[in-house]
Amino acid sequence: MDMEPAPEENQMTGIRFSLRELAGSVGDFGTIFPIILGAGIAAGVNVSYAFLGVGLWFIIAGLYYRLPVPIEPMKAIGAIAIAEGLTAGEIAASGIIIGLFLIILGYLKGMETLQRVIPVSVIRGIQVGLALILLRTSFGYIVPDPFFAGVAILIIGGFFIAAHTRQIPDISSLIVIGIGLGAGIIMTGLPPFRLIPFPELIIPASGDWLFSALHLVIPQIPLTIGNAILATSLLTLDLFRHEIKPDRLAKTIGIMNLTTAPFGGFPMCHGAGGLAAMYRFGARTGGANIIAGLIIIGFAIAFAPPEVLTLIPYGIFGGLLIFVALELGKHGMKTDSYPVTITMGIIALIGGITPAFLIGMIIAYMLGKQKRDETQIEG
Repeated sequence: MDMEPAPEENQMTGIRFSLRELAGSVGDFGTIFPIILGAGIAAGVNVSYAFLGVGLWFIIAGLYYRLPVPIEPMKAIGAIAIAEGLTAGEIAASGIIIGLFLIILGYLKGMETLQRVIPVSVIRGIQVGLALILLRTSFGYIVPDPFFAGVAILIIGGFFIAAHTRQIPDISSLIVIGIGLGAGIIMTGLPPFRLIPFPELIIPASGDWLFSALHLVIPQIPLTIGNAILATSLLTLDLFRHEIKPDRLAKTIGIMNLTTAPFGGFPMCHGAGGLAAMYRFGARTGGANIIAGLIIIGFAIAFAPPEVLTLIPYGIFGGLLIFVALELGKHGMKTDSYPVTITMGIIALIGGITPAFLIGMIIAYMLGKQKRDETQIEG
């Protein structure tokens, strides 16, 4: 189970604490916070339990991998939760199903097989579809509250430009949320202080399992396999010259969901985009993960009173969701088949992610067969 440290850390323990690690620790917060807080508003997700699960597993991943391997809420489930609203049982069922699936897959060393089965264009199509769904949802928050939405967009946009032109950590989401909380406290006063209550076991209803499998697990699995596992594994090799094997990542994602989803945690995974962001701003060891985990656990404590969530103006969430959508869309357009990806995006916006995935798979295989036939004829 032990992992050889990355070459640049051969003389180190793989755990460092420094200003660079601190800067890198917040590199992925722009994805984490909008999805969790948005799910808290739209679907009644217990934000404290969600933050607590993410924070604890940030620390565990840092200690286990000794590299800045991020923990993120699952984007497909998050987008659907924000757009349509989900029950606690449906969310828990999705985390349990995905957790079991990935643990079995990891121990059977089945990642390479699935990589061959699901075309890249289909994974990109899901990303584009989620981006369009989040954009549509964001307008529902922006229209009633254009002032705070404008403030959020200006701050996030400014940091986005600064982060890509200079080595400045993108902490815009934290600043925007802080402004929202400050405005809410000024208008309504401080909420009462409460400790996080001990989590209760969530037992999904019989109908939750089938609904979650069809509407949440099917859209999420290709993203998790493509981005959270295979792309993350490849990126660790690129950045640290040491590959974390895909089946190992599948096991940790499976375990983290089985240990948190039944107790109110939001379904979680790793992420290549988050790893790249943390690395860009200075993260090189698992120390960045430990710092990030402690910060996020602090938010879990701060959001223990449910009234805190209602303090933040809705326009703030609208602005945050726009940039999450743009980030997803940007990655989605890195496709090898625009007809498949764009078609899936349109279908997802109109009819949902699951039909988009099924139709996308059919189109991708039809186009692949057509291309093979043409190659045989030319040969």
